[in-house]
Amino acid sequence: MPIIKTVGIISKPNAPAAHGLVPRLLEWLDQRGIEVRMDEPTGAYVGVTGMARDSVPERCDLIIVLGGDGTLLSAARAMGRREVPLFPVNLGGLGFLTAISVDDVFPELERALRGEHRIARRRKMHVEVMRGETVLAAYDALNDAVINKISIARMIDLDTYVDAQFVCAYKADGLIISTPTGSTAYSLSAGGPIIFPAVPALCITPICPHMLTNRPLLVPDTSVIRVISRDSDETVNLTIDGQVSTPLRQNDTVVCHSSHYALHLIRPPRQMFFDVLRQKLKWGER
Repeated sequence: MPIIKTVGIISKPNAPAAHGLVPRLLEWLDQRGIEVRMDEPTGAYVGVTGMARDSVPERCDLIIVLGGDGTLLSAARAMGRREVPLFPVNLGGLGFLTAISVDDVFPELERALRGEHRIARRRKMHVEVMRGETVLAAYDALNDAVINKISIARMIDLDTYVDAQFVCAYKADGLIISTPTGSTAYSLSAGGPIIFPAVPALCITPICPHMLTNRPLLVPDTSVIRVISRDSDETVNLTIDGQVSTPLRQNDTVVCHSSHYALHLIRPPRQMFFDVLRQKLKWGER
């Protein structure tokens, strides 16, 4: 890891644990001569004006994220395609991606400054919305792309292809296309499999399908997934990582494929993927 001269801090607003942590963190970084760039919620904890979240990653060698997985997803979007390491601190809640506890922040930061941390590379997924030959919107998702209904109590029709092959015409409440990282998010609650982060795959998970034989489907991450919305205008929505959305018209196509870009997550040196599953999902210990 290169020498850390500038650190960005992105925080969840109104998090009780952050009121005490942020002032200590700023003092700790200042003592080591490290410049700090902070977003507006971080600034609010110490009574200063922060900057727009999208501006924080500029010139940073490390980004500290204080919050939960939602804050980390927001930070990942703010970073765009910069591959700056993220130092994710869990301020409470489930937190599959935010693996560093408040008690371990400073010892783990010391490790990061010495370059002793493991970095997990989590591949993103590129998502485009096509209307005819026009690209209406494009995103890089860390977790998933979800196509679902806007109105309640009705199913939608989604024609789905993997590369040149027709998969099926899903009639369901929606469809989730997830990365391995996103397999423990919405896809898991919809009955999808847990995918080890290094497995090169994408997962297609129907939400409450009309046909009970429609099951989650794993495809290689070299695949291009195309989903065509057959419903009438403005009744279907595409949501990226649960945070940004685009309404779909009839015959709009959502195209998903593995991105060339990845999120670089700093992980505690002794914490492995199955440790997280045991801790977060309460799987049995020996």
